[in-house]
Amino acid sequence: MHDPARPSGPAVAAAGSDDSGPPDWFAAAALPEDRPRDDASTEGAAGAPALTDVPGLRTAAELAGGRRRRRTALAPEADPHTGSAADPSAGPAGDGPAPARPAGRRRGRRPADGDGPPEASTATARSGRGARAAQDTDPESRARDICLRLLTGTPRTRRQLADALRKREIPDDVATGVLDRFEEVGLIDDGAFAEAWVDARHAQRGLARRALGRELRNRGVSGELVEAALTRVDPEDEAASARVLVDRRLPATRGLEPQVRIRRLVAMLARRGYAEGLAFRVVREAMGEEDTLGEEGEGFGEDW
Repeated sequence: MHDPARPSGPAVAAAGSDDSGPPDWFAAAALPEDRPRDDASTEGAAGAPALTDVPGLRTAAELAGGRRRRRTALAPEADPHTGSAADPSAGPAGDGPAPARPAGRRRGRRPADGDGPPEASTATARSGRGARAAQDTDPESRARDICLRLLTGTPRTRRQLADALRKREIPDDVATGVLDRFEEVGLIDDGAFAEAWVDARHAQRGLARRALGRELRNRGVSGELVEAALTRVDPEDEAASARVLVDRRLPATRGLEPQVRIRRLVAMLARRGYAEGLAFRVVREAMGEEDTLGEEGEGFGEDW
């Protein structure tokens, strides 16, 4: 760190004493670089040491990376052999002009498999759009696509598909031909649909025959197919399903009047398609068994 109390600069260099420390390097380095090293004028006016007298000191031009000249397009570098400016468009020595880079392709980009003349790619794109447009305007193709989408994952009846095609403004004659073809290949089968519907809705929701038949007719299944599918549920199955529903709902009605309990449980069975006589019979049986169990429980408590 420089001590301001300590004398330095040209005054110290002029004194020439041994204890004055090293010469003032900054004063020496601040001299112009382009002055000749052997020139006597390099010595300062106040007796500063000359550049040639400072050991190990070099100018910036003598350094490895000092004072490099920047190349620009406006000032091309001169050829050391010929002394003339080099042509930037020329290639290596003796090879002539450099080849021009092809236009329209970015450097470093690999051509794709489908790359080709612009006319060919444009024609291919137009043909693809034309094929899609023709497919969209073809009513038969549209009808097939609509039916396939609706049948994916969920079976449907012929009536449901016909209603969907009518909403999408497919002509009736085209829709009839497509639906007939789907029935021939087995994609539309109202009989199989009715049987699967009866099995699933009776097991999961506990619906009776009357409710199942109403749902199938609303979906366009013919009366013959509905009656054939309802034979899969017999009266004993209906009674068992009704009893399961009542036993599940009966604990929630405790504390109510008996007539209120009976009315609510019978209404619940009626909404699922059970006949009135069957509903009253199942509800009374369930409530009678409940009263019997309650009396047995009270007697068991007294004996205990």
